[in-house]
Amino acid sequence: MDAQREWFEKDYYAILDVAADASQKDITKAYRKLARQLHPDQNPGDAKSEDRFKEVSAAYDVLGDEDKRKQYDEVRRMGPMAGGGGPGGFSFNVGDMQGGDISDLLGQMFRGQRGGGGRSRSSVGPRRGSDVTAQLNLEFADAATGLTTTLYLTSDTRCSTCSGSGSKPGTQPMVCGICGGRGVVDDNQGMFSFSTPCRGCQGNGSVILDPCATCRGTGVERRPREVKARIPAGVSDGQTIRLAGRGTPGHHGGPAGDLLVEISVAPHARFGRSGRNLTITVPVTFPEAALGGEIDVPTLDGSTVTLRLRPGTQSGSRHRVKGKGITTTSKREGTISGDLIVTVEVAVPTTLTDEQRAAIEQLAAAATAEPRTPS
Repeated sequence: MDAQREWFEKDYYAILDVAADASQKDITKAYRKLARQLHPDQNPGDAKSEDRFKEVSAAYDVLGDEDKRKQYDEVRRMGPMAGGGGPGGFSFNVGDMQGGDISDLLGQMFRGQRGGGGRSRSSVGPRRGSDVTAQLNLEFADAATGLTTTLYLTSDTRCSTCSGSGSKPGTQPMVCGICGGRGVVDDNQGMFSFSTPCRGCQGNGSVILDPCATCRGTGVERRPREVKARIPAGVSDGQTIRLAGRGTPGHHGGPAGDLLVEISVAPHARFGRSGRNLTITVPVTFPEAALGGEIDVPTLDGSTVTLRLRPGTQSGSRHRVKGKGITTTSKREGTISGDLIVTVEVAVPTTLTDEQRAAIEQLAAAATAEPRTPS
């Protein structure tokens, strides 16, 4: 089915069960929810769920891309005229106006006077593959120190049988005899020449006579694959890491898309984080806070550092241990280490022995300062 016609006939918003004015975030959220429910791995042997999964994926392929979504909305608004033909065989695709204005569209359609040379702007050319999104859950320590891991994906990738050519092994695609490999044909109308997609090759510029049995001539197959990824030290929850060229394969020699790894970091039982700095709260006794002394503070790598407290250290005060935070490296900034920020909290005992009570009562009797009196 022609893409414009399919867009007009199918309500992708209804397929994803979202409103027409839904945000991109809501569309992605709805797709992920349906994809998890309908994925073939979750419904083995259920043809109905598999068909529904493909339908949901096709809808998200359009609505998940802001540019495609704008084109889709325009097609739905214009109705059948969006992909239809006008007088004299004149036609245009709403997608032709992407990123341009009416002058760009006219420049594409009216190539010049009859007999003029030059290559049409709608000729076949390399097209970049789509980006692929993957989720990666990390422990707090792994996010802080970085690691190399393996991502297990199921996505479109270059066909392993035909190496992406689309043709049966041992054969090659043939240059289209109608358009000569350009992907478009010219319809001369007086002094102007109108360019339209070649119907002989569907705009591809080549014809596959013996299609590959694995990918059915598309050059792409959907299958599980493993991708090794180096996650740098210091990644944060919600951050996205871009792995160039690890997305879906390009078309007509175009580059592959990227793999976008969305990071989710689990919280730590003791440590927190503020940028490159790590944070921790350490309980101390009243004598340690009042008289001062040295306390052991744990670090993220399992070792301890010694922190010297001054006499009269206040509960809630913060102390900095240099260089014991997160160490990051970049071309622009070089290697930078954060600090460990220690918050001291005086621990008040909930039960007292007779000896402890007597000592505290003696201290209370000797106290002269009134903490509730403004100084």
